[in-house]
Amino acid sequence: MHSPVAPVPETARTIRVMKFGGTSMGTTPERMRAVAERVAGVRRAGHPVVVVVSARGATTDELVADARTTSPAPPAREMDQLLATGEIASAALLAIALNDMGVPACSLTGAQAGIAASGPHGHGRIASIEGTRLRDALRLGTVAIVAGFQAVDPVGNVVTLGRGGSDTSAVALAAALGAATCEIYTDVDGVYNADPRIVPDARLLARVSSSVMAELACSGARVLHPRSVELAARAGVGIHVRSAFSDKPGTIVMSNGEDMLESAHPVTGIAHDTDVARIVIRPGSLTHRGLELFAALAEAAIAVDLVARVGDRDIGYGWDFTIARTHVDALREVLARLECEADIHESVAKVSLVGAGLLSQPEATGRMLAALGEAGIEAYSVSTSQIRTSFTLAKAHCGRAVGLLHREFELDRPAEERAADALTAV
Repeated sequence: MHSPVAPVPETARTIRVMKFGGTSMGTTPERMRAVAERVAGVRRAGHPVVVVVSARGATTDELVADARTTSPAPPAREMDQLLATGEIASAALLAIALNDMGVPACSLTGAQAGIAASGPHGHGRIASIEGTRLRDALRLGTVAIVAGFQAVDPVGNVVTLGRGGSDTSAVALAAALGAATCEIYTDVDGVYNADPRIVPDARLLARVSSSVMAELACSGARVLHPRSVELAARAGVGIHVRSAFSDKPGTIVMSNGEDMLESAHPVTGIAHDTDVARIVIRPGSLTHRGLELFAALAEAAIAVDLVARVGDRDIGYGWDFTIARTHVDALREVLARLECEADIHESVAKVSLVGAGLLSQPEATGRMLAALGEAGIEAYSVSTSQIRTSFTLAKAHCGRAVGLLHREFELDRPAEERAADALTAV
């Protein structure tokens, strides 16, 4: 017999927002039941609960493949209609599992949850959250399960938020409902200072600042979507990254104002991205020093990184930058329209040192380049800022570069030891 679940008095509310990714949801009844039991435990402890879910397993990839077999160029609106069904199915199945356990639950689409978006299909940005229906469900003691990754535009069309958008949905709901923290449940124990799949000595970060986490996410770390971290920092919402498969403590993403022992050392973590392309615009290929190129790239929603100008007034100006490899076809269209010649290198990767005070401690970049040189690894292009130093290299050398830089900056040692050494050296 199931334990009764009563409504929670308004004055006793401590809203819990829990987000489960596609791997966490799984594709088996057992995995769905495990997620339902975790949610039920939180609800029975007296908390009102909002759950945000992603599509299960490889559902989104399968839907994209179905669309491509139907048409080589499916309309963006219909792709959003199609892809949104993956999260809707996850939400409904979890609601069914919770109700079967005696925990009242209802599934909601993004539109039903009151999430409004602006922007183009496939790249929507959350504009507002009305949330009345969510609050009504919580007042009655019902677990509200929201399909992530989706919202509705002003005329009622479904607009998806881009890959990883369920993280952003969850943080936005936490902010709108006044929750202090958004819990992200994933298939890893938390945020590591390098990818543990290629660096066995990678260490779990118990705490990390939102600025460093945003850079790690933008630089290729797949644990959190960059927009969700940026939104959490602006809204004052904490993020707790935890494993969906254990009760390990995970990683707390903190506001930047909090003291971090880790900040005594310039490098907090290393991220890598193998899904990039390096673009080299030859000097003299563009007029107006390339301003029309970057305006066209912005119009096509192609984000650029590691931007450097090459050439001079005499021979003309060119550019060296990276883009996501998925945007290469769109880039070719822009280049053709501008009659611009470029070399497009797709067998490259981007590696980033992320931390604090990297410009203030230029020896970090020197150590990075020296270590790479001694290992015979060429850095094609380098860009540095106060919290990130990135470079491109041949994709074949990516794993080796991440491993040797992890050792070079002693990230295999506990943060407390490295911080103590840094303070002693001052």
